[in-house]
Amino acid sequence: MHKDIATPARTREILEKYGFSFKKSLGQNFLIDTNILRRIVDHAELTETSAVIEIGPGIGALTEQLAKRSKKVMAFEIDQRLLPILEDTLSPYENVTIVHQDILKADVQSRIDEILKGFEDIMVVANLPYYVTTPIIMKLLEEKLPIRGIVGMLQKEVADRISAKPGTKEYGSLSIAVQYYTKAETVMIVPKTVFIPQPNVDSAVIRLTLRENPAVAVKDESFFFQVTRASFAQRRKTILNNLTSQLPGGKEKKEGIQAALKKAGIEETRRGETLSIEEFGALSDALYELFK
Repeated sequence: MHKDIATPARTREILEKYGFSFKKSLGQNFLIDTNILRRIVDHAELTETSAVIEIGPGIGALTEQLAKRSKKVMAFEIDQRLLPILEDTLSPYENVTIVHQDILKADVQSRIDEILKGFEDIMVVANLPYYVTTPIIMKLLEEKLPIRGIVGMLQKEVADRISAKPGTKEYGSLSIAVQYYTKAETVMIVPKTVFIPQPNVDSAVIRLTLRENPAVAVKDESFFFQVTRASFAQRRKTILNNLTSQLPGGKEKKEGIQAALKKAGIEETRRGETLSIEEFGALSDALYELFK
């Protein structure tokens, strides 16, 4: 048996062997705790017929655990310096394909068609680079990829915002954007001590399970998101103030906005963070004719 990659000693040995130095700009923090990695994989509920998409495999610590528990792993790695390391550390696993590409620029669907063709169950599992967590998650959801869900490790603060409920200070347009497409739950907290280099913040693992249909049916998706973003633009302001100041031509359309709020059954003095996703759906539909 070869030694697990994710032990402190083995990680240091690999980094020294290749003279690898961490790039702050890529948000590289490598996990050095095999138990935590296994627990992350547990939350993905993989079977021997599952395929996995991983983002930012690093030196292969999580990839190795995924390879043991699924049929195929396709991992996107942006850092060219890691390719020879991955080729070495993952040499025992024939079911891993590394794609040297920036996930944000990749045509993920065509990569799925090419590398994961025929798989019915595809899960995204990743220790996400902190500086691009939100754009990566939104890209995966907005492109309507054929995935069952996402299990991702990210900054605890971002995880809190994603899984937040109405009426909390964490709740905002990101909570709504993610919960529109998925059921979101924080499944574990990960201390900063299990990484090298240690990040400045604690991390959390979030599990997003795709909904068969969005959480709320709306006339126009992009307008719905525009309304939710506008509603949170200045958190201290009422929903009426935010909508009139943030939506194009809102000041001239104030009476129309007031009528739309009334139609949706929403008091104009409420703040954005008190509205449920259903209320935002009703509101964006009521405003739609006015702004389209």
